[in-house]
Formats: sequence, C-alpha cells, structure tokens
Amino acid sequence: MVERDLRLRNDFEVRRARSRGRAHAEGPLVFRVLRNDIDPPKNRYAFVAGKRVGNAVARNRSKRLCREVIRHLHNRISPGYDLVIIVRGEASELPSYAAVRELIERILTRARLLAPEAPQPPAESGAE
Repeated sequence: MVERDLRLRNDFEVRRARSRGRAHAEGPLVFRVLRNDIDPPKNRYAFVAGKRVGNAVARNRSKRLCREVIRHLHNRISPGYDLVIIVRGEASELPSYAAVRELIERILTRARLLAPEAPQPPAESGAE
C-alpha cells in the first residue's frame, strides 16, 4: 500500500493533475504527470479505474496491482511530481504483478522519471 502522505487526497489536486498533467500511455494504463511545488520534493500518487474496467472487484484489483508496483518503484522515481495512474480497458489486460510492473516501468522510463536500477553485487560462492 502506498503511504498516506504519498497520496493525492483532495479531489481538486487529482483533477488538476489530470487536466494539466502530461499524458503517457501504454496499453491499459495512462499516467498523468504534473510537477508539484512541495518542499522538500516528493511524489504523490492517485489511482483511478473507470467502470469500463469491470465490476468493483476488477477495478479494485487493478488499482491494488498498480499501487503495489508503485510502492516498490517509489524510491527510483524522480521526486517532485503528482502522478495520476488511470486504468482503462479491461481488467484482463493486467493479468499479473509482473505484467503491470513491466508496463509501469516502460511508461516511467519513457516519461524520463525512472532512475536505472542499481546493479546487484555479484553473489559470492561459498566453495573455493
């Protein structure tokens, strides 16, 4: 779950980001990205799924998958933006965590918001 202070909680903030933000889309996901003036810089997120996604269970599952991916990627995303993640299409287009993560990473990379992943140190073998 995305921490409470990292959420866009007011309706007017979400509307402002959706109307003024730059759109980046891939498949069933659309990101609206708007720079914010918070000091110190931090990102805030909102997740939206319309009725076309499916019933309430499908909409909530889609948003939950997106929230979980953002929670894991949050430290790699450049700070200082309001991001509204809009799920469109059908819930079947977001079948798993891995598929959603791949989509979100591609969108954030294209938007130039995602820092490259730190290389993992080589694993030491115990036998020498």
